[in-house]
Amino acid sequence: MNYQFNFEWIGTYWPVFLAGIWMTIKLIAVGGVVGIAVGTFCAWARSLGPKWLGIIVAVYVELIRNTPFLIQLFFIFFGLPALGLRLTEVQAAMLAMVINLGAYSAEIIRAGIEATPKGQFEAGASLAMSPIQTFRHIVLVPALQKIWPALASQVVIVMLGSAVVSQIAVEDLTFAANFTQSRTFRAFEAYFVSTAIYLGLAILLRFILIQVGHSIFATKRRASR
Repeated sequence: MNYQFNFEWIGTYWPVFLAGIWMTIKLIAVGGVVGIAVGTFCAWARSLGPKWLGIIVAVYVELIRNTPFLIQLFFIFFGLPALGLRLTEVQAAMLAMVINLGAYSAEIIRAGIEATPKGQFEAGASLAMSPIQTFRHIVLVPALQKIWPALASQVVIVMLGSAVVSQIAVEDLTFAANFTQSRTFRAFEAYFVSTAIYLGLAILLRFILIQVGHSIFATKRRASR
């Protein structure tokens, strides 16, 4: 093999990669927080909400979980303008990530809710709490604690899946790698660097989420004593 590795271009193109990293972080920050909020609502609707709402949510969850993320992204960015709803590239990417994570996290959170002992609901009723208050104050935190590692992993998966948003010209990390290799013709090096950065981001994001979970649940346990 006569290929000569060359990373000298990093000195010139590192601002492009930094901008791509920052965009990826913004996408997962918005998509993660809002997506989990959507997933929590959907999990409540399917487990404890009215039947009609549970049916609507079930259709949404099955639709998103059984179609490719790229198609969902294209539908939002290219399809919705036909109905008069125009979004920027970044807005479309964020919306697609929220919708996608919302569907997947809904099933994860629902598993935690259904694993909650029935006595928890009875305890809420005995304290004259409404179903919503019981869910919020008694059921939700123990349910999240049970499924937090799985939920954290799903957020990481969505972050890695965000690489396809470069297909609609969002200037994320993958866009930075594509741009760099098109200018330097060093495809192996450009994608090697982007792969290493994605790996680092995934490990860091999982670590942060696990630590946040430990902090939140430890605080709740101390408050309940």
